[in-house]
Amino acid sequence: DCLRQAAPEEVELIVNYLSGTLPQGRIGLGPAIIRNLAGSEPAREATLSVQEVDDAFQLITETRGKGSQQARRENLGRLFARATTDEREFLIRLILGELRQGALEGVLVEAIADAVDVPAAEIRRAVMLAGEPARVAAAVLGEGRAGLALFQLVPMSPIQPMLAQPAEGMDDAMESLGKAALEYKLDGARVQIHKVAGEVRIFSRGLNDVTNSLPEIVDATLDLPAHSLILDGEVIALRANGRPHPFQLTMRRFGRKSDVKELSATLPLNVFLFDCLYRDGQQLIDLPTRERFANLTDAAQDDLLIPRTETHDPDAANAFLAKALAEGHEGVMVKSITSPYAAGNRGAEWLKVKLAHTLDLVVLAAEWGSGRRRGWLSNLHLGARDAKDGSFVMLGKTFKGLTDKVLKWQTQRLLELEIGREDYIVHVRPELVVEIAVNEIQASSQYPSGMALRFARVKQYRNDKGPGDADTVDTVRELFRRQTGATE
Repeated sequence: DCLRQAAPEEVELIVNYLSGTLPQGRIGLGPAIIRNLAGSEPAREATLSVQEVDDAFQLITETRGKGSQQARRENLGRLFARATTDEREFLIRLILGELRQGALEGVLVEAIADAVDVPAAEIRRAVMLAGEPARVAAAVLGEGRAGLALFQLVPMSPIQPMLAQPAEGMDDAMESLGKAALEYKLDGARVQIHKVAGEVRIFSRGLNDVTNSLPEIVDATLDLPAHSLILDGEVIALRANGRPHPFQLTMRRFGRKSDVKELSATLPLNVFLFDCLYRDGQQLIDLPTRERFANLTDAAQDDLLIPRTETHDPDAANAFLAKALAEGHEGVMVKSITSPYAAGNRGAEWLKVKLAHTLDLVVLAAEWGSGRRRGWLSNLHLGARDAKDGSFVMLGKTFKGLTDKVLKWQTQRLLELEIGREDYIVHVRPELVVEIAVNEIQASSQYPSGMALRFARVKQYRNDKGPGDADTVDTVRELFRRQTGATE
């Protein structure tokens, strides 16, 4: 209904905002400043239009030079002064990239389809080819189904990547897919590589152009004989013995804008390709996985291909997983050999199997949720025990893995343990122990321990354990040491 009522010039802005995308990107003000500005008296009536909001953000991002920081604050303050409490909360989360109102891109695709009476699968495909839903919404709301013709697979125009869902384990993945393609899951950076004749452009998972940061990947692509290509792959920094460096070292190179030549000499990146979406004028995304990979093997030499096998045997699959882990990689991708290439992870044609570690950590605080989780304490602040003095050291946050039933229980329990509040954060007595699954411990300057959890999610609350039973900082540090040492 919102989309049907929108003026044509508003559609793209509305879809961007509802999908959690601020077209201007970063506005040059930090979270603390933004939340402090929101402390003033809100407007009593809603008068803002989406165009006025966009104009305000455009003015803020275009403010440059001496005194620009103060000018940005004043401009954002004027915008907040015109916003109601609900509008202000929405804008804060939009700016900070924390919008979780239960109607992001997946729901918007369905809404666009309903608004123009077009099958959702056709809208979903157009969004994949466009890279985002806003332009698709504007096209079909303006021209109907005919507007979909604007969105085609062509080199140098990035498309949304196909994603994977997590599997409980290898046996679960094999039972789900039967005979499947298995590939090493590298802990690197996803790339989409486009080539036309002597020109190469490389895009990140977020569809940002990172070509200039990856000269060795450009050179490797230029050496491929095909005239035009769109390839999907992963870039990763490897040690001399072929084992991967920690993820953060790869990311030192990925997206780097300065000293690229010097860094590429001391920290070279390798590319491993796993899909071919376009080749010499032929669109391949509708072909089965097996046929796309056959095109890839024809287009690229073996040393650029991801280690891969096909099997229906769970024992062989588990052996392949063990080999990937032994070589220092984070797991295995399990892919249907018959599925086409489709953006997102709505289906279960691609599954990821990773070795997760579990830690018993203590809840130190929690943040009030928004959207569907409004009224519940959601994002947990997690800490490990310092065995020397019994204090707790924060390692990260997570809101993943929480069911509605657990959210309701944890909100009630945490409020009983409350010792203070700071804006939207409720600090609690460190008594609740929660079992957390985590893929990796990474180095971080954000927390005093110098470590942070990566891909943490709640498995269960351990009501049988007290805070004295929680894992220690030393335990977490040893896990971090083993992970780092495993790649040496």
